[in-house]
Amino acid sequence: MAIGDLAPVAAAEDVYYVDVGTHGVPNYGSVYLIDAAEPTFVDTGLGRNREYLFDALDELGIERTAVRHVLATHVHLDHAGGAGYLAEACPNATVWTHEIGAPHLVDPERLVAGTKEAVGEMWEYYADPKPVPADRITELEGGEEIDLGNRTLSVVHLPGHAPHQTAFLDSRDGLLFTGDAAGVYVPERDRIKETSPPPQFDLEGCLADVRTIEDLEPATLCFGHFGPREYDPDLLGAYKRSLVEFVEAVRQKRAELADDDAVIEHFADHAELIEVWGERKARAEERLNASGVLTALDRGKA
Repeated sequence: MAIGDLAPVAAAEDVYYVDVGTHGVPNYGSVYLIDAAEPTFVDTGLGRNREYLFDALDELGIERTAVRHVLATHVHLDHAGGAGYLAEACPNATVWTHEIGAPHLVDPERLVAGTKEAVGEMWEYYADPKPVPADRITELEGGEEIDLGNRTLSVVHLPGHAPHQTAFLDSRDGLLFTGDAAGVYVPERDRIKETSPPPQFDLEGCLADVRTIEDLEPATLCFGHFGPREYDPDLLGAYKRSLVEFVEAVRQKRAELADDDAVIEHFADHAELIEVWGERKARAEERLNASGVLTALDRGKA
């Protein structure tokens, strides 16, 4: 699958995902399009490559005016950066997101500033987000159901990665649109990599989120990065272990080096996925994750 491609989710009827080319890495950003009675996007990508989403609508014969729902699993800009652009292009769509994150879609100024600080030079892959009008947003708490006409999505609050994160469970085919609650799937390794960005990563919260997913037992995990993967409890079990091990590695390296910048650069220098994602993205991911764990340690959340 190449950047810009549209592919079906094999385990479901009329559910697709678009590779929006996040950070220039093929399939790193997966935006889902449900061709339901009320067509629906799940997540939106960075916003910069939004034309791929419009191309997907055209390929499926869906008019922009027919799109009724834009669901943001959380408001981190790699997942919700295109929400305002989709709201503008699809005038009949409601944007759904958790109540904690909703104000940042209406006024993204603080979100942009925080993202620029966190991602550094990778900001070049982002678009300045377009504000979403407040009257186009429906706020979620968790526990709601969203009716797509011939499908229903149940809203599950999973706040470990970010307090404003929700997942969406499809009642028809057992799909769980995870956002980042189940980490980053790496198909080349058939494993899940931790994602622990600052400032709100919470280790125990992330572990609790995985346990919630295990209790749901979905048929398919629709990852926000690298597409769908058949549910496998062993995969999630290994992910929980990797979260704990990564946090402990950062904790120990901080004790050894006593300088947080040196800790961050240590993990960047030892990035494990350079051959998969390329040097620039792999090192940037490690900087982001190590920084998030250090922040969580200071907050007593790791």
